[in-house]
Amino acid sequence: MLSLLSFLSLLAIASSSSTNEQPRTFIVQVQRDSKPFVFPTHQQWYTSSLSSISPGTAPLLLHTYETVFHGFSAKLSLSEALKLQTLPHIIAVIPERVRHVHTTRSPQFLGLKTTDRAGLLKESDFGSDLVIGVIDTGICPERQSFNDRDLGPVPSKWKGVCVGGKDFASSSCNRKLIGARFFCNGYEAANGKMNETTEYRSPRDSDGHGTHTASIAAGRYVFPASTFGYARGVAAGMAPKARLAAYKVCWNAGCYDSDILAAFDAAVSDGVDVISLSVGGVVVPYYLDAIAIGSFGAVDRGVFVSASAGNGGPGGLTVTNVAPWVTTVGAGTIDRDFPADVKLGNGKVISGVSIYGGPGLAPGKMYPVVHAGSSEGGDGYSSSLCLEGSLDPKLVGGKIVLCDRGINSRAVKGEVVKKAGGVGMILANGVFDGEGLVADCHVLPATAVGASGGDEIRRYMSAASKSKSPPPTATIIFRGTRVNVRPAPVVASFSARGPNPQSPEILKPDVIAPGLNILAAWPDKVGPSGIPSDQRKIEFNILSGTSMACPHVSGLAALLKAAHPEWSSAAIRSALMTTAYTVDNRGEQMIDESTGNVSTVFDFGAGHVHPQEAMNPGLIYDISSLDYMDFLCNSNYTLTNIQVITRRNADCSGAKRAGHAGNLNYPSLTVVFQQYGKNHMSTHFIRTVTNVGDANSVYKVTIRPPGGTVVTVQPEKLVFRRVGQKLNFLVRVETTAVKLAPGASSMKSGSIIWADGKHTVASPVVVTMQQPL
Repeated sequence: MLSLLSFLSLLAIASSSSTNEQPRTFIVQVQRDSKPFVFPTHQQWYTSSLSSISPGTAPLLLHTYETVFHGFSAKLSLSEALKLQTLPHIIAVIPERVRHVHTTRSPQFLGLKTTDRAGLLKESDFGSDLVIGVIDTGICPERQSFNDRDLGPVPSKWKGVCVGGKDFASSSCNRKLIGARFFCNGYEAANGKMNETTEYRSPRDSDGHGTHTASIAAGRYVFPASTFGYARGVAAGMAPKARLAAYKVCWNAGCYDSDILAAFDAAVSDGVDVISLSVGGVVVPYYLDAIAIGSFGAVDRGVFVSASAGNGGPGGLTVTNVAPWVTTVGAGTIDRDFPADVKLGNGKVISGVSIYGGPGLAPGKMYPVVHAGSSEGGDGYSSSLCLEGSLDPKLVGGKIVLCDRGINSRAVKGEVVKKAGGVGMILANGVFDGEGLVADCHVLPATAVGASGGDEIRRYMSAASKSKSPPPTATIIFRGTRVNVRPAPVVASFSARGPNPQSPEILKPDVIAPGLNILAAWPDKVGPSGIPSDQRKIEFNILSGTSMACPHVSGLAALLKAAHPEWSSAAIRSALMTTAYTVDNRGEQMIDESTGNVSTVFDFGAGHVHPQEAMNPGLIYDISSLDYMDFLCNSNYTLTNIQVITRRNADCSGAKRAGHAGNLNYPSLTVVFQQYGKNHMSTHFIRTVTNVGDANSVYKVTIRPPGGTVVTVQPEKLVFRRVGQKLNFLVRVETTAVKLAPGASSMKSGSIIWADGKHTVASPVVVTMQQPL
């Protein structure tokens, strides 16, 4: 039976489009083990089901799913979808959504040193028997980051294949890259046959994103490595000996849910241990979310899934991939940057960043500088953003052009300036971007400056233009690579922030990891700026995004799983969360790059990952598939909704008795109080910790309550007698109402910390007060 909300989602499609008979892709879930004996295969039965709703020409079957999901995807008109959902063996008909990618000093910054005699790399043998599946834009197999020197045989458990295709032979795989597949049926169903002059019908990467993320997770040691001389040194992924399998699902028009689900299905069936997904989109209920459904099926089979939090920051409620069974990763900076300063004609210097590697501006020469949007003859808004065709060559020729961020990509703005005859570009943040800076491989001398720096340059230009003094001039001074930067880490401005828009009881992101200006492998047939006209060839590129943070955690998860084969996906996430840190290399609370102010749990979750500590966390918070089902019950999902996600029949009676959604055994504790005129409010959390430290150990609790709350923990001492022993504790949170405007909210955070003198196990406690409208 189709759930009411699934049915309403179909009606929403109908009401949102006057052409609702235009076919589109739907993902269809079928009752497990319900195939009539007359059909030898599920595929024949699915085809028969489609024929029954559309006699004559049956709708096109795109994918069948057997491992993380039971069903198929097909291109259907709305009337066909509505007919299909009346069939007795159909559980759900889910409209497809389109996702997009979230666009190496980091191992050293994370404390992963090959010279250590002990530690995570040594304990895990660099992850040699673990397989990381990267669901992304494909891979460039020739990169040195994917060489298989000194690697042992492919793990015997591996069942995957190396699928050949355009410019990608089936022999392209080796003992490092042990599998490669591509999924494009959903993409082509929506867009027509792909243009093979611009894309490869194969696992080969025509974008660069997938190659970059794969090498962050598990790239081999490569020296020398740099991008035009920037970030020179040894390139290495988190788990240098882990095996890789590439699942290409992202194409020029995006990443389609039916293809993503097919990749999850194949990856789990092939035998991956970790899935890395730097892709996301709009947040919807989990039973309508192919990533949430696919990742539950993976976690249920023992596969760790990490996903990028999204690049919607610094605004709140922007975090994506928020299902509690997924480890959601935000982005921080590392202690390295690439300064490129603007020197103005009045002598002032504005700091900026860039990784421009071509011919520079003439040393010591000052150039006229112009903001096209404020100049006579420009067309205002579009020229201020340096959009395609908006700049007048007579206005900008021979000058440095100030461009505002927004609409088109940062690198494309530089191309627009260059085509119009400009000699350089200053890229200025808007108010929303704040002071967060991203270094790019520009096609002309260019640098990025923060919002305040942009304002200062505009004031100088305005004053110089109005006075009788010389017209405004500037130059850009490229200062190369700087290391040991302080403060670091800093929460990256673009990193998506909480609170969790789908499940406010679960703190997301879970952790942050390096995601700003990360050096990693790059295809030689893709220019470093990603612009089609950019013909430069490089082996490594520097990119930023939560896309880069996610594979750091994927690689660390492989190391942890190699060191602790018995740990579940939840145990690995718990180890990363409870050992994460929230102070920078100055010993102060991490700051928010966009504002320069202190960051909060909604920015960094439990904190920044600390791999060496995560190897020996002392205690873990474990979660089973049944626990997740109880969570869904307490989130008021229907039994059918829960079956769509978990492929199991749920019984919610026990879950309702057990408490509320916040009682999921998560390593963070989050409560939202609706004030409704109440003065005193309270709730409780029940948590279970498993001893993975020393056999005989006694943990005592330290409570740091959120401001204005009283937090009590019972018992205050946990006495363990053996490894693997589980003990429960109760956390009670009490608070009083605060004065808030209607619709406003207030968040305070604290922590509870269990310690035995050797291990420190920290959990954020987050209390949000909301005043209803």
